[in-house]
Amino acid sequence: MPDRAPQPVDRQLPTDEARDLISLVRDIAQQEIAPHAAEEEDAGRFPRELFGLLSRSGLLGLPYDSEYGGGDQPYEVYLQVLEELAAARLTVGLGVSVHTLASYALAAYGTKEQQVEHLPAMLGGGLLGAYCLSEPHSGSDAAALRTKAVREGDDWVINGTKAWITHGGIADFCTVMARTGEEGPRGITAFLVPGDAPGVSAAAPEKKMGMKGSPTAQVHFDDVRVSDDRRIGEEGQGFAIALSALDSGRLGIAACAIGVAQAALDEALAYAAQRRQFGKPIADFQGLRFMLADMATQIEAGRALYLAAARLRDAGRPFARQAAMAKLHCTDTAMRVTTDAVQILGGYGYTADFPAERYMREAKVLQIVEGTNQIQRMVIARHLVGPEER
Repeated sequence: MPDRAPQPVDRQLPTDEARDLISLVRDIAQQEIAPHAAEEEDAGRFPRELFGLLSRSGLLGLPYDSEYGGGDQPYEVYLQVLEELAAARLTVGLGVSVHTLASYALAAYGTKEQQVEHLPAMLGGGLLGAYCLSEPHSGSDAAALRTKAVREGDDWVINGTKAWITHGGIADFCTVMARTGEEGPRGITAFLVPGDAPGVSAAAPEKKMGMKGSPTAQVHFDDVRVSDDRRIGEEGQGFAIALSALDSGRLGIAACAIGVAQAALDEALAYAAQRRQFGKPIADFQGLRFMLADMATQIEAGRALYLAAARLRDAGRPFARQAAMAKLHCTDTAMRVTTDAVQILGGYGYTADFPAERYMREAKVLQIVEGTNQIQRMVIARHLVGPEER
């Protein structure tokens, strides 16, 4: 069964331009994304041509400076765009979030010359990015990464393997964290590596329980040579850059999670209104009505939380604690809501004839990516009571 078009959410948007933007995104979601989502996910097809449309529509650089091809949009607006896209198809919403994450290092820490040279193509030139931090042995313990970059004259030679890379094998550019010095976080440096650079290759995509249309793969760097003018920030600053990027990226994951949860709620509401048992719609039974009420309340709370964090970011205030809270709450909410949606659909919820089971499978990964929810709890606790004793 094709996915139903996302139901409009009553949004509080700060400007007429933002309202027009959301209207454009809804049109794309209803006409170009949702009608094909189920078929393409089942077939494991990545909609690269759709990302070209998003780029031409100005949707791949929304929170960045228009001087370099961005959209000059606050995070408060950008995240609501992500929610709309993820509600139509998570592969698309998460793909935009990852591309934005991959562009962050250069946009926030690059030199003026680097930004002028690279950002216009990255933000509006049809390119797609990947963020290369995790490795086969270093996921949550990201500072233990082993990929090395060795200086040779004016170049760096990169060797190592990155793991769990969204857009692995298809990305046009990669933001790569590599070790250039001592062990630990102070020895890591960030680089902008072309996806087609000699020595860059990808393993076969992982076989996943959800998001089958989004390629996730190991990316290998074998004597990959990049010039020093592709180093982002100072030597040894890479881990700080990575953590700063993840603070913003976690808000993207939170917004995507609420999009998936909203899509599951919409599906459950539509089914409950038309499915009749014991002579009346099942939506008339109090037990089910309470489930729907709880689902809607959790979604609204999650949306408010990620928007509150976004407004702090837009105001230039610290937001790392609130970003971790938003990622934690919103992704846990997506898991609960999608599980309840499957339950409301009963046997039909367990079949691929309805999208509820796909939403449930997709929600699971959101509790894992860009810092597991256990890591989010650690981050929040550190803000509350300080670092753990060693």
